[in-house]
Amino acid sequence: MKSLLLALLITVLVGACATTTSPTGRRQMVGGVSQAQLDQLGAQAFAETKQKEKISTDGRQNAYVQCVVNALVAQLPPQYRGVRWETAVFVDKEPNAFALPGGKVGVNTGIFTVAKNQDQLAAVIGHEIGHVIARHHEERITRQMGAQTGLSVLGALAGAAYGEGAASTVNQLGGTAAQTAFLLPGSRTQESEADVIGQRLMADAGFNPAQAVDLWQNMMAASGGRSPQWLSTHPDPANRIRELQRDAPSLAPAYQQAQAAGRRPKCG
Repeated sequence: MKSLLLALLITVLVGACATTTSPTGRRQMVGGVSQAQLDQLGAQAFAETKQKEKISTDGRQNAYVQCVVNALVAQLPPQYRGVRWETAVFVDKEPNAFALPGGKVGVNTGIFTVAKNQDQLAAVIGHEIGHVIARHHEERITRQMGAQTGLSVLGALAGAAYGEGAASTVNQLGGTAAQTAFLLPGSRTQESEADVIGQRLMADAGFNPAQAVDLWQNMMAASGGRSPQWLSTHPDPANRIRELQRDAPSLAPAYQQAQAAGRRPKCG
């Protein structure tokens, strides 16, 4: 009976998965979880992070981050613009940031030591939001579920299939899924894709896309030329800077158009 149930679940899950095209045209496998489940997992991971980490009460820092997020979100596809995006600034010297499904953005105070202005902060946050709109978290979960090590995830989803509901799924998936699919870095392919999406997004929002180059140069300088821990799965720093430099000129017209249309963020 258990074997039959597992076989049925695998069949259902494989059938639910679908090949789609990312914002950069890359083919990806998604559909392992619903958007509602993704949003709930994102909310849970964000709540757990806020419980574990010290949250900054600096009003200026919080308003600064929210301003940049709002400007970027205004240029997202409709399904993401309609979400109320929540931000949190964590007191942590590590220059880090993340974005989660369901409209959650976290930024460490350490990021302000390398993001010297609003354009550079937009490069960081745009990159992280890029992961969300490219469905990278969903892609990772779908891939994990397809692997042998994902049997525990299949078991959790079995409960949902028989009426325990999304909340039960979230509770069972919680820790593992949040760590493997949400809070840990993605693959190099996903990170490179998020760079491209983030740089486009910041240009459309009226932030100077050339500042993405300066941001990553600052990041490398601050770490003595070595990639920071949170960038360990990212592309080679020198290659990523070259790619950002390569793409910046082609994004200049979008940036200029945004400025001409009145999209001139004044976040700080």
